[in-house]
Amino acid sequence: MNPQTISRLNEVNRQFYETTATDFDATRGRAWSGWSEVLPLLPESLDVLDVGCGNGRFGLFLSSQRVQPFTYHGLDNNQALLDYAQAALEPVTHIKATLTLRDVVLTPPDRGTYSLVVLFGVIHHIPGAENRMRFMELLSRRVARGGLLVFASWRFYEYERFKGRIVPWPEDLDVEANDFLLDWRRGERALRYCHYVDDAEQRKLIDATGFTEVTTYRADGFTGDVNCYSILRRE
Repeated sequence: MNPQTISRLNEVNRQFYETTATDFDATRGRAWSGWSEVLPLLPESLDVLDVGCGNGRFGLFLSSQRVQPFTYHGLDNNQALLDYAQAALEPVTHIKATLTLRDVVLTPPDRGTYSLVVLFGVIHHIPGAENRMRFMELLSRRVARGGLLVFASWRFYEYERFKGRIVPWPEDLDVEANDFLLDWRRGERALRYCHYVDDAEQRKLIDATGFTEVTTYRADGFTGDVNCYSILRRE
């Protein structure tokens, strides 16, 4: 995918979250059921990098499951969602939280190492197959030895309720296979770019990290399997 298309698709999603931040926060308060699979694998000393953290709900989930202090660094490209995260995390005394405004599609994380790096609700927003592979390879560098990298791909194209939200692409936009434009049906109307990661691509993304695959499984959503998770370990 050429850089111009990547930039345009990223701008579609930036505008989407600018428009829907309040409604998005209102509909993203609950923890994902798939997160529970990570808990038994967590190290005692925990420092977390949450890439595309949104309103910080994964940090809140962790705080509800463990009483030991831990550090949490959330990255997101939307200031309104980071403000919601700040308000939610600030009262939790055993989290040392840092929240950073950053467009991770254009500038992936490039500093620090963490015992847990998570990527939830993000990989389908990264334009370009080669770009997604490169992103996972770069993300793997942020994982400390013995640490975990956990990512989930949204399998929206397997369900009629989501396929019914697909709208046609503009004729001048040169997208790749399994790239879709979906409408948003809560509050103000908005469009978002989403890529459908199938099983074959999930395997390529896993392999791009060079890590050991601990497990891959399905969870979440109205059917209990709308997300495909992979838990990977840096040996």
